[in-house]
Amino acid sequence: MGKRKIITIDEEKCNGCGLCIPNCPEGALQIIDGKARLISDLFCDGLGACLGTCPQGAIEVEEREAESYNERKVMENIYKQGKNVILAHLKHLKEHGEMKYLNEAIDFLKEKKFEIPEEFLVTKYMKKQHEGCPGIKEMEFQKEEKDEILPSEKQPSALRQWPIQLHLVSPLAPYFQGKDVVLAADCVAYALGDFHSRYLKGKALAIACPKLDTNMDVYVEKIKALVDEAKINTLTVMIMQVPCCRGLLALATQALKSAKRKIPLKLIVVGIQGEILSEERVTI
Repeated sequence: MGKRKIITIDEEKCNGCGLCIPNCPEGALQIIDGKARLISDLFCDGLGACLGTCPQGAIEVEEREAESYNERKVMENIYKQGKNVILAHLKHLKEHGEMKYLNEAIDFLKEKKFEIPEEFLVTKYMKKQHEGCPGIKEMEFQKEEKDEILPSEKQPSALRQWPIQLHLVSPLAPYFQGKDVVLAADCVAYALGDFHSRYLKGKALAIACPKLDTNMDVYVEKIKALVDEAKINTLTVMIMQVPCCRGLLALATQALKSAKRKIPLKLIVVGIQGEILSEERVTI
């Protein structure tokens, strides 16, 4: 047992329509006594493939004590459902970056002599190859700072580094040392038209999604290391107005509370149409 993300079903909202069932090939859901039920923690991966198919909004993802997800038991169930369900499950794991579970599924299918498409085989042991992967090689960009305002189509990127995803960045990278840091939810830069010129210019960046990312305990440790080891000056957390985005602020707050150094924390909330809803200092 341990804390992890797993779905929860509001029985008062659930009308037993069953639309969630086909979208859970893992077999974690069944209609029992006219309601959708989570029949076993072992089968729920917590990735929420069923969320968008519930017309009543009765399904949510929560973090609680639960039995560990068991990919092998899931594959035993999925294998019986045929090739299309198997491939849909592999695609689901790949799209969510669940390489550990994907590798376990591939191993199971190899035992069954199942022909695995190349697109899934290339991800096998990907994590072991990260050190040599050019896509996550650390880079810092030297950019000339200009005060002139250009037409929107000529606005240069203010990004000064690579990589930017919080799982991939190193808190010890030179571009974080003594800098002001923006920690942004993935959707922020797409919603906010002047994100680069107004909020990213001159700052280091890390991005994350508190709803879909996994292993977020690592995020807390990385943010703490940014404060204590990289000695960053400030941290600005930028999130969307949707409720799940608040998880990113919670992670940052948890990290700053446990850090030895104290730095200013600012929260900026962006509306889904790109407007700034609020900017405030957060007291730790």
